[in-house]
Amino acid sequence: MDRLDFTLLTDGSSDAILIRPLTWLLRQHLTCPIDGTWADLRRLSDPPKDIRTRIEAALDLYPCDLLFVHRDAEREPHEKRLREILAAVSGREGRVIPVVPIRMQEAWLLLDEAALRRAAGNPGGRFPLDMPSIDRLEAVPDPKDVLHRLLLDASELPGRRRQKLKPGRMALRLGELIEDYGPLRRLSAFQHAERALVSALAGWA
Repeated sequence: MDRLDFTLLTDGSSDAILIRPLTWLLRQHLTCPIDGTWADLRRLSDPPKDIRTRIEAALDLYPCDLLFVHRDAEREPHEKRLREILAAVSGREGRVIPVVPIRMQEAWLLLDEAALRRAAGNPGGRFPLDMPSIDRLEAVPDPKDVLHRLLLDASELPGRRRQKLKPGRMALRLGELIEDYGPLRRLSAFQHAERALVSALAGWA
């Protein structure tokens, strides 16, 4: 393979940061150039709503070798979200890979304290951060709330200055700063995504 182009279809625009860990994962299995694109369906006059038509639109507008389809499990069982995606991709299983973090994708950003402090604009900060351990990430009830709170705490800014911060933007920056997503291989949802990827790549061999 000379090159791999992949597209990422997500629940929302903030989830586009998943391109970073997915690119990292692909690089563990491929040596060719890799390019990822987020499928921005918001630009359509009538964006599709259901998962099947969203997948069809993504494949049509963003041609690719692989399509990663993200859905947060949130309060639903992981297996249910997987079935929803797989039912919508009948006939394209070799090209479409489900990406279903337990709860929500923010859990996949809670793995690098140094990067988090940098994303908060305070790399030398000393305020103790209650970072959940990797083995606990999939049990965190609200990873987004935890991530945003940690980013605000890491800034060590007081009162009004803290209130002006935009943790959503800081979270996107964090995803860009993390260099090693290897610890995510200990999470069941990431393991599932990697197995699906390996199976897809084997089909091209």
